[in-house]
Amino acid sequence: MVAKNLRKTRHPDAMRLEIFKNVFHSVAEEMGAALRRSAFSPNIKERRDYSCAVYDGNGEVLAMGDHMPVHLGSMPASVATARAALAFEPGDIALLNDPFAGGTHLPDLTLVMPVFVGSEQGPPFFVASRAHHADIGGALSGSMGPAREIFQEGLRIPPVKIFRRGHVSRELLGLLLANVRTPSEREGDLGAQIASCRLGERRLREVAAKYGLPEIQLYSEYLLDYSEKMMQSVIRSLRPGIYRAEDFLDGDGISQEPLRIRVSVRINPNSATVDFAGSAPQCAGNVNAVEAIAVSAVYYVFRCLVCDDVPATSGLLRPISVIAPRGTIVNAVPPAAVAGGNVETSQRMVDTLLRALAKAAPQRIPAASQGTMNNVTFGGIHPTRSGPFTYYETIAGGCGASSVGDGPAATHSHMTNSWNTPIEMLEETYPVRIKRYAMRSGSGGRGRNNGGDGIVRELEFLSRAEVGLLTDRRKTTPYGLHGGGNGKAGKNTLIQNGKGRPLEAKCSFVAKPGDLLRIETPGGGGWGQPRDKWRRTKK
Repeated sequence: MVAKNLRKTRHPDAMRLEIFKNVFHSVAEEMGAALRRSAFSPNIKERRDYSCAVYDGNGEVLAMGDHMPVHLGSMPASVATARAALAFEPGDIALLNDPFAGGTHLPDLTLVMPVFVGSEQGPPFFVASRAHHADIGGALSGSMGPAREIFQEGLRIPPVKIFRRGHVSRELLGLLLANVRTPSEREGDLGAQIASCRLGERRLREVAAKYGLPEIQLYSEYLLDYSEKMMQSVIRSLRPGIYRAEDFLDGDGISQEPLRIRVSVRINPNSATVDFAGSAPQCAGNVNAVEAIAVSAVYYVFRCLVCDDVPATSGLLRPISVIAPRGTIVNAVPPAAVAGGNVETSQRMVDTLLRALAKAAPQRIPAASQGTMNNVTFGGIHPTRSGPFTYYETIAGGCGASSVGDGPAATHSHMTNSWNTPIEMLEETYPVRIKRYAMRSGSGGRGRNNGGDGIVRELEFLSRAEVGLLTDRRKTTPYGLHGGGNGKAGKNTLIQNGKGRPLEAKCSFVAKPGDLLRIETPGGGGWGQPRDKWRRTKK
């Protein structure tokens, strides 16, 4: 109330607005750094598959770390669900991963912590951290394999308190660890998430002590308003009209039938409506996405259109309406399997949105990037350490070219912002050997500017392992724009006794010692007609 009264008589000071923008962002970034440094698994420590953010007392985003877009755009739904389900007290921390209650897919464990500053009735802030755990139970090691129901994908956790008034719930922690293949690693990663939330709490209390809670709440509102105005400015820069596009997933791992994603984008003077009506019904396999993922894809695409260093707040979404029809692959309902919706369908939603917006801003939109995260999981019993192991990684590919230059090669793009797992760490931790890790030369589409090349990664198994692949763009190809060529589709190959056989985009199998898995990732699309073709046409 104090902040709202102050707003009636004050205008934001530009310098102070910039200070608070950077204060909140630095808290989220420091939370992420603490999580990375203290994590146990290579997936979080090396690949940086995590995200952290700061929220106000109403659950509005005040700042996001420069982490994973697919996490950040969907995490507000987790905070909203936790706030609605639980009565928070000082020292509480909520845990959840249920995709149908604010989560994304089961391996993403989200912690939500209230930040109490004084004697106020409710917390003026929340902090949250999300990290992809390399296993959360289920039928297949890594919890990302082919499935027909969410019950096959792992342990499903609604919003519950893992800490109550500063004390851990041993019963809940024991239940979680009893249902995963690598409990010590899971406990270590979860402890890192807890530490990151507590660090965020400590920093926000320090900020409140320095500036005073009324001033912080006032400028929190200003930041939300400023972000909204910046997004309205971006929308006004687009050509008004209705723009439509569609693209396809290769299949769902159960059927090879292509799955359509269709989008209609209406650009108004100060607002936009994104409608996914016409997308395929939810499917039998695991590439169903939940509504939070659809919102996250829209948030990411429109945020990319903002050229300035805009605050990453909830205000950016205020001018944008998202329509994701229930019961489709962009807003599935229980008991749909959803592991691939987070990683693959999110990428195709981005591709489709960009394809539509290329008609509204032809010079600003790049051609399609690889359009898949190339998810690989494997697990088994370590031959020398007499214990279970599980591993998860995504593999980079080519990025789409744009009007300003060639697309980057061998890069994680769009909804993933993860890093490469160093070969030394991979071979030290798991019974595997990397036989080849190279650029996939010529896989990018040709154009006035060429698409980036993908990657070839060959992995030899040194012991028996249960392997899962969750990939796409093995049949469809990343599109070029304005006469540019398509990028090459990816390939998955299993080589046994020197003989290779192709693998489906989404499959699982048991590897024996000596078996070699080769992943060839897609290249990005080209932009504009190739220069030699352009010269011939001109003559």
